Amino acid sequence: MVTQIKGPGLFLAQFADADAPFNSLSNIVQWAAGLGYKGVQIPTFDARLFDLEKAADSQTYCDEVKGICADAGVEITELSTHLQGQLVAVNPVYDDAFDAFAPAHLHGNPAGRKEWAIDQMMKAAIASERLGLSHTVSFTGSLAFPFLYPWPQRPAGLVEEAFAELGRRWTPILNHYKDNGQDIGFEIHPGEDVFDGATFEMFVDACEGHDAAMINYDPSHFLLQQLDYLQFIDLYHDRINAFHVKDAEFNPSGRQGVYSGYQNWTDRAGRFRSLGDGQVDFAGIFSRLTQYGYDSWAVLEWECCLKSPEQGAAEGAPFIANQLIEVTGKAFDDFASGERNDAQLKRMLGL
Repeated sequence: MVTQIKGPGLFLAQFADADAPFNSLSNIVQWAAGLGYKGVQIPTFDARLFDLEKAADSQTYCDEVKGICADAGVEITELSTHLQGQLVAVNPVYDDAFDAFAPAHLHGNPAGRKEWAIDQMMKAAIASERLGLSHTVSFTGSLAFPFLYPWPQRPAGLVEEAFAELGRRWTPILNHYKDNGQDIGFEIHPGEDVFDGATFEMFVDACEGHDAAMINYDPSHFLLQQLDYLQFIDLYHDRINAFHVKDAEFNPSGRQGVYSGYQNWTDRAGRFRSLGDGQVDFAGIFSRLTQYGYDSWAVLEWECCLKSPEQGAAEGAPFIANQLIEVTGKAFDDFASGERNDAQLKRMLGL
């Protein structure tokens, strides 16, 4: 079956582990292929699976990575730089938490951490080009998010300055990506300064409309915000370059709503679920994306508060495969239309 959207793909980050088959690229892609996945999204921040430094310097290494995947029967969908992208912009309130994403020698050194993250982003663009790819996925980071729902009110100009600074930091990175034939699909995600359509527009404006600033579409984060994730596609389809297929559910009560009362994952009103166990309308999403011509990968990002990753991965491949649409070349009643010559057409119109 030929489908416009490619898949199923699997984001490997949540499955990497010290034990086989999750401890090396060769092992994990063979495992993924055995479950029915045709593509893998590779995290650049886990050296067990991918050496970003080597990939940025060596075409031979990149060819070896492609060969490992091809031998297993899978393609590389995108490189992920989520953790490095997060560190491009960190509000000081998050310093301790996000130090965990940086090398130990940079802990407690926000300026050095930021420069390391920018260098990592630059290297990922080169690595992606060496791999023959054109899309990557990442996060924007967050300077303003601690002030999301303020009391007392934010000082005038604070949000504007935060986005202006995001623009100053990200525009040179985006220029580098464009120069290397790449773009970045930013995952629109609470915790990031870019968490919905309005903030994405602000970010793009801060980056002077940069055409390398794209969207990694993930409906789970929109459902948990109670945002219309189908209309989001209507509004921003021309900026969507990647797709995380991830489910979620939102069950508000008299005790908690969108913010979920600081509860753990199993007790929150909003919870991530394995594919098919949540409330996301994937039939509507795949239809919308197909309608607008999205032709890249549908990639499972597994996160679930109840189900094991192994079960979620095993169920995810057939779930995505069943959503893929073989696009029709004609309307159901084309048999009645037929070809008409000019004279017949004029008679039908009474001309």
